[in-house]
Amino acid sequence: MKIHALSFALLVSCTAAMAADPAAPAVDHRFIVERSFPKGALEGLDATRKQQINATNARFGVKWEMSYANEDRTATYCVYDAPNEKAIRDAAAANGIAVDKVTEVPVTLNPEGGDRRTGR
Repeated sequence: MKIHALSFALLVSCTAAMAADPAAPAVDHRFIVERSFPKGALEGLDATRKQQINATNARFGVKWEMSYANEDRTATYCVYDAPNEKAIRDAAAANGIAVDKVTEVPVTLNPEGGDRRTGR
């Protein structure tokens, strides 16, 4: 019984210390970012440019997960993890990329079940 009480006390103190630590990483939230581009604007998006975008995003705590584009590549729908919408908009501005709309999507619906919430 003493071991369980000691383990519980240690868990509580570690959890409290982590919660109070301002250097602890922020909980990420999932977002869909919609963008419009002139026809042909995405043609120069090569591996080097993607690495530059990812490096800039990282400075803001933003992670680009994936993007989908329409047939003529004039609209994209991008999935990001980030601490908040402001971080996404700041990273986009630093990358010189426009943002039409940002939508937080905290619930992942899986076709097999097991839906889950991100962040919060």
